[in-house]
Order: sequence, then structure tokens, then C-alpha cells
Amino acid sequence: MIELLAPAGDFEKLEKVIQYGADAVYLGLNQFNLRAAGGNFDLEILPNIVEKAHVKGVKVYVTLNSLARDHDFRDLEIAIKGISEAKADAIIVSDPGIMQMAKELAPDLNIHISTQSSVLNSKTAMFWYKQGATRIILARELSLEEIKSLRQSLPEDLELEAFVHGAMCMSYSGRCLLSDYYNNRSANRGACTQPCRWKYKVKPLVLTEKGHEDNPLILDEDENGSYLMSSSDLCMINYIPELIKAGVVSLKIEGRTKSAFYASTVVKTYRDAIDSYMKDPDNYQVKAEWLDALEHTVHRHYDTGFFFQDTAKPLAEQKAKIHAEKTMYEQAKVIAEVRDHINNEYLVLEQKNKVEIGADVDLIMPKGDNLHFQIKELLDLNKNEISSTPHAKMLYLIPFENANLIPIGSYIRQLEE
Repeated sequence: MIELLAPAGDFEKLEKVIQYGADAVYLGLNQFNLRAAGGNFDLEILPNIVEKAHVKGVKVYVTLNSLARDHDFRDLEIAIKGISEAKADAIIVSDPGIMQMAKELAPDLNIHISTQSSVLNSKTAMFWYKQGATRIILARELSLEEIKSLRQSLPEDLELEAFVHGAMCMSYSGRCLLSDYYNNRSANRGACTQPCRWKYKVKPLVLTEKGHEDNPLILDEDENGSYLMSSSDLCMINYIPELIKAGVVSLKIEGRTKSAFYASTVVKTYRDAIDSYMKDPDNYQVKAEWLDALEHTVHRHYDTGFFFQDTAKPLAEQKAKIHAEKTMYEQAKVIAEVRDHINNEYLVLEQKNKVEIGADVDLIMPKGDNLHFQIKELLDLNKNEISSTPHAKMLYLIPFENANLIPIGSYIRQLEE
């Protein structure tokens, strides 16, 4: 089985990615994970979360992948015991000390090695395997050819997981000190403020090293400023067969701090792609609607990361992975979420963004094709006509034939002009 692994930054995203097709979710507690701003969960409610996910056939992996200090281990002991008692399916770690404690306190708990550990070769993978790891989350800096070679050198019961979609770090598998330097908030302890995404003002400057004058580093800016450290976003939707053939068994989506709409859309798209490949590998084709769905989420320029790079070449000879523009692309906005139906005639919608009569929109459901239509009538809950939906989270109605067929939790998006 090929696993689709989705981010669950909070309750809403947890419910959505399960509804939209995730096989497993990864989430963090309020400590010791690398997304301190991700929403996260209290340890006390973890058993309920795991139980609900398991009822749906979905696995739960808990991130404990920050780098620990000695004073952290008292709380880590409580966390590991609680995760084990909650019957989570695995923890994600990068610190050997945390791994050792987990083995002592919860010997039956599966351990996945975080991408933060920068596993780039079979020797390192075997080291973690001998320590008790059941899965390696591969460093993002590996090519597909290297993954394929690595897979052939490893025991069959050591699983390989790889990020396939979402933001990429400008540093080596997240090992960055910029946030700590600027804001005293350590990326390696989950509090990255992403200085690599900030707008910088620079004077035109050319840096050359003696002996390498033919390869200058040029610092400049346009009317939007300079974004010379902001990396592109990863998107491997076109290469599902290559990932699977290389030996990756878990395809991971980044995005614990992204919106629920983003997570739902990306999960649904990759769910459709994986299912299509598994149903008929020999005739797999990328569908235009998958690409369209991903283009209509908030994202930076899409790239394939290091998967097709010749990683033996010096970085200076490789294509830069920089998104040197002011903002992320936002080619659609979610205007509402389906909350209920009335008499099979109306959809009850919760406002996400203002919409007016006459808007052309798409209805996005957890399964099946999107439905395109024009909003010709807006009503309040008393079925009085309104011209727009200006208030945040207001509930309103639209007439809709066979409304009961539309799943609660579906989204309505409007394409940007």
C-alpha cells in the first residue's frame, strides 16, 4: 500500500484531511515539534484524536522532532508515555536522546526518523534501523536515483517516506539559524519565524571570490524588494509513478500551518493521483484538473526540488530554487463551506470570504469532480434575499438542486479575475 500522509495542524485540518482522503496524519503536541505555530494539540486529548482517526482507518504520527536540552526530558517523559498510552501509531524524532528515551519508556511505539536528521545514505539509514527505527523520512536533498539506490541497500521492513508537496526550506533539511539570530526563536526547536521569506532592501552588489570571478553572487532588488532566500514550493504530482518505483511508500504533504482549504485541496488531488496510478499503473496519466486544483491554492512557484538534480554537481552549477517574487500566488479564494442542507433545496453555507450575486464559483467535494456554477441568488437564514455576504462566518443559503447529495464540509471557491 502507498500511504498518503497529510498535515494536521489543528482540529479543523485534522478532520478535513481525513475527510478528503488521507491514509495517515502527522501532528504535534504543544511542545517538542518543529511547528510551534501550527495550532497543535494538548496531550490530554490525544487519545480521543487517535481513537477517532483509527475508526476511519487513519494512522496518527506524533512529531517530537525538535532538538532537546537536558531540562526538556522531564516533560518529554510525560509526553512519550502519553503518546504510547493514546495508542498513536508512531512518533517522529530527530534527537537520538529522545529516541533512546522512547525505546526505554515505550518499546512497542514505532519510531520514524525525521527529515531533520538529514538521512542521505544507506549507512545512516542502517544506523537508525539498528537503533530501532521503522521508517526514515528522507532528506529533501536526495534525488530519485539516490533514493532508488538507497532503497535497494536496505531491509524491506525499513520504510521510506518523502515530502512530495509544499514549502521547502532554504537551509539543509531545516537546519537554519536565521530565526534564532534575528528573533531569538530557534527553528530547531519549532519556533521558526521564516526570515528567508522576508522582504529585504539591498543596494546592488556583486560579490566575487578571488579565483572565481566568472561566478559572481549578484544581490539586487526590483520594485518589490529582494527575496533572494525564499525557496520555491515542491510539487511532484507529475511524478507519482517515479516516486513509487523508487521505493517511497509514504508520500508526505507539508502544510501544518496552511489553511484547511489548502490541505483539503492538496490531499484530494494527491488521493486521486495515487488511486489512479494504483488502479492502472501502465496507463497512468496526469489529469489537467489535478494541476488546475493545485494551481488554485496559495503557493509559490512550483518546482521538483532535488528529485531530478545531479546532486554530485556543486550547488553553483545547479538551477536555483528561489521564488524571487513579492507574494505567493493566490489564484482562487474559498468563499464558503457547506454546513448543512434544508429540504434538499438549499445549501447552508458559512462565509469564508465575501461573495456577491453573479459570481462564478466551483463546488469542491471530498470525492468526485468539481461542479462549476454561477450564484444567482443569495438568502439569509430566513430566506430573505441579500446581495452579498459581507460578515465573517455568517450563515446564509443558496438554492441548490439535490442539496442533500452535497457532503457537509465541501468548499465553494471563486477564481480570481
